[in-house]
Amino acid sequence: MTNVPSPDTRSRRLRNALLASVFGLGLVGGTGALLADGHIALADPVHVDTAAPADFSAIVEQVAPAVVSVQVKTEIAAVANRGNPEGFDNLPPGVQEFFRRFGMPDMPGDNGNGNGGREPFHPRRGLSQGSGFFISDDGYLVTNAHVVADGTQYTVLMDDGRELDAKLIGKDERTDIALLKVEGNNFKYVSFATDEPKVGQWVLAVGNPFGLGGSVTAGIISAEGRDIGSGPYDNFLQIDAPVNRGNSGGPAFNVHGEVVGMNTAIFSPSGGNVGIAFAIPSKEIQGIVQDLRDHGSVTRGWLGVQIQPVTDEIAGSLGIDNTEGAIVADATPDGPAQGAGIHAGDVITAVDGKAVKDPKALSEMIAGFDPGKKVTVTVLRDGQSHEIDVTLGNLNDLDRTQQANADQSQSPDGVEHGSLAALGLTLEPNPDGEGVRVAGVNEESPAADKGLQAGDVIVAIGSKSVSSVADVEAGIADAQDRGRDAVLFRVQGQNGTHFVGVPFERG
Repeated sequence: MTNVPSPDTRSRRLRNALLASVFGLGLVGGTGALLADGHIALADPVHVDTAAPADFSAIVEQVAPAVVSVQVKTEIAAVANRGNPEGFDNLPPGVQEFFRRFGMPDMPGDNGNGNGGREPFHPRRGLSQGSGFFISDDGYLVTNAHVVADGTQYTVLMDDGRELDAKLIGKDERTDIALLKVEGNNFKYVSFATDEPKVGQWVLAVGNPFGLGGSVTAGIISAEGRDIGSGPYDNFLQIDAPVNRGNSGGPAFNVHGEVVGMNTAIFSPSGGNVGIAFAIPSKEIQGIVQDLRDHGSVTRGWLGVQIQPVTDEIAGSLGIDNTEGAIVADATPDGPAQGAGIHAGDVITAVDGKAVKDPKALSEMIAGFDPGKKVTVTVLRDGQSHEIDVTLGNLNDLDRTQQANADQSQSPDGVEHGSLAALGLTLEPNPDGEGVRVAGVNEESPAADKGLQAGDVIVAIGSKSVSSVADVEAGIADAQDRGRDAVLFRVQGQNGTHFVGVPFERG
């Protein structure tokens, strides 16, 4: 049987415990206080004002009329229902087999049209859809460029059920932003947030997932500045909220009903939603949209260089003590940089006095200038800093020139003309032109670790061109004599021209 203490005993124990607690709190800086009459007064608990609503219904009610479904019709070449259509023999074998099984019985053969079983292609229309949102009362709306890609006709499905024809004003594939226009006035529209979004803030994703109609999901901004490899200007907000197919082009709102971003991509190892999405920040959207509205396209400055990061091996091979900046792997023939005297091997460290952290930062800097702008580019060359004035070109004129450096990968003839065992390379003269071709790579060598492979062509060591195996060996010896930790190869491969810093094998 358990003994129960008397009321007086319990009261005494409680008072002593409270006093001990108070003194304990006082010793560690607590908020308790012992008043003169012996009563205890405890401070109020910490209160955090989140400024978040009890629910999001009021916000949704305000913004929903400005969010629309964007339906895009595309014209596609379609095969005939019967026979062997015009051009069928030019399709890849796997595609031909697919149509034989599922869409083209009885071919070849005569189907009565006098064409030996062949019928002309009949155009068909495809239909895709995404989301969008109005940004003005006179009918301008924003969506993703990939939503309207290859479209021939655009229809906007309003929140109230109306269907309106839309015109494509312009699109920018590099940032995946497009601007549409619907004729009319007095459209309900939303505004962009003026304050920078912060990690941890609530966000609402509104759109048209799977074509089901208007839908809302909630989450938080979980990260900023995400680079997901979709382009040179990646700067996404990461949003931890359910976003699905069809949400592309839809807005992400803060708790004030302001647009903080446009939902563009999701992280999906399985193909379905896992609660991680990426949105283009509103600040970036506004600048692109203004260009599209004014000019129908986005104009960006163009320097005319292929660039890559300065790795530890590249820094060691150049004798520099940091990896900041961007090394020029190649200068576009007749481009602004080449014309000004910038060439492969230069490390760009600043533009107009502003330090360049990495290739991404350089791309963003140059893109921010107007074509025709003269800028001062600071480069590090042979251990010396040089300032070079460059008049920028127009990036829109570049698309054709970025296909340079054809695939050099060919099977070597198996003859070892020169073996650089220390690096794990077997070289041979390049029968197709300049440089020395890699005939073989030891799989457990420093060269293999850095991605060199048979068929690559070494065209230079640093900024010095090579035309023979002896030139390469001399270049390696020179790097060793200078106390370098690696040799810097300029390589033409399947992915274009780039630098590879190969460390010297120790021991």
